[in-house]
Amino acid sequence: IEPTSGNTGVGLAMVAAVKGYQLILVMPDSMSVERRRLMLAYGARFDLTPREQGMKGAIARAEQLAAQTPGAWIPQQFDNPANAAVHEQTTAQEILADFPDGLDALITGVGTGGHLTGCARVLKARWPQLKVFAVEPDQSPVISGGAPGPHPIQGLGAGFIPKNLDTALLDGVIQVGAEAARDYGRRCAREEGLLVGISSGAALAAIAQKLPELPAGSRILGFNYDTGERYLSVDGYLPT
Repeated sequence: IEPTSGNTGVGLAMVAAVKGYQLILVMPDSMSVERRRLMLAYGARFDLTPREQGMKGAIARAEQLAAQTPGAWIPQQFDNPANAAVHEQTTAQEILADFPDGLDALITGVGTGGHLTGCARVLKARWPQLKVFAVEPDQSPVISGGAPGPHPIQGLGAGFIPKNLDTALLDGVIQVGAEAARDYGRRCAREEGLLVGISSGAALAAIAQKLPELPAGSRILGFNYDTGERYLSVDGYLPT
């Protein structure tokens, strides 16, 4: 049983199919239809929670279901240290291999925090000058010290600071608006030929926002997290 906004749920559904596990995914009912159908195709079951409760509501429901289900286990991606550890062992190592001359800035969105934390731990140890910036929705600026709130940038902004986010690694936080995230997602498709999800659009918008503040010639790394094919039904994101 796992609370998820999407991508971890897809991965768990694939593993559960191979291993023969029953899988119940708990997610806010605001998540895209494509994500849900993809997980259903792998044999997962769903429990949807009210969107206004955000990921906190999904986590609470998952814990309730686990307490009622013999033999159940919650991987809990927001707290599980294996999340950050696997990025230290894999993603960060790939970055080191791909950029032997180093980077000046890492700008990435925060969902569970494991991706940013795992990468930043390794990369800052190798490149002490590296600046790390977290990206979050301006409608739910929790990492910046603001109040949580509903927002349409799926995959980012859980409404709380996850245990897997080591805020001591951050050099700053960049808040991105929903329309900027949508705009950069659409531009990425039309100008680069890459159809990306709305959280990727948010990361690109954050890079564009931060770029004028960084020294000329800075080497900046961001991430495209998933395909825009999972968001075709989301109103206002892609052309219909």
